[in-house]
Amino acid sequence: MLEASFVNLSDRSRPDGVVSVWPAWEVQEHESSTSWFNVRLTFGDGAQVDVLAVVSEAGVSIEDVRAQPPLSLDDLAVLADWIEEPLFEACGVPAGPSYEPGDGPARRARPSWPRGVEGRWLVAEEYRAAQEEGFDPVLAVMCATGHSRRKSLRLIAGARDEGFLTPRHARR
Repeated sequence: MLEASFVNLSDRSRPDGVVSVWPAWEVQEHESSTSWFNVRLTFGDGAQVDVLAVVSEAGVSIEDVRAQPPLSLDDLAVLADWIEEPLFEACGVPAGPSYEPGDGPARRARPSWPRGVEGRWLVAEEYRAAQEEGFDPVLAVMCATGHSRRKSLRLIAGARDEGFLTPRHARR
């Protein structure tokens, strides 16, 4: 039986828990899509956290959380740091620098992305790599740049205009 009244994520380190991510479902409407992922965080002492995470043009959000024992408000803030890297890997995007939960502020700035031709070339590389691995290429660009779906689609269009990606539709 668990002795703690809360999970205490902020007092744990990565080796203490196992994070599993698997897709739940995806909804596509016109050129946008929203994906849901089930995320499970389990610990050796029997503590478990189940999360339903949503990835959309607005970014990544948590829709539902169930924990046994319950999460404190502080732990709820740290939860995103625990699931971020495995969620990005499920999207087909390499994770950023490693970050231990509780090692500073939970919020981090968006990754810097080069502008101009170099940025469009990197977008094209990210897009093609995700396509080759069978992942959603737009979602991969979103995760890599930190931008919304709409902004990522603009970046992809810029890469197409530059000639780094094939045209979306055959011209008549």
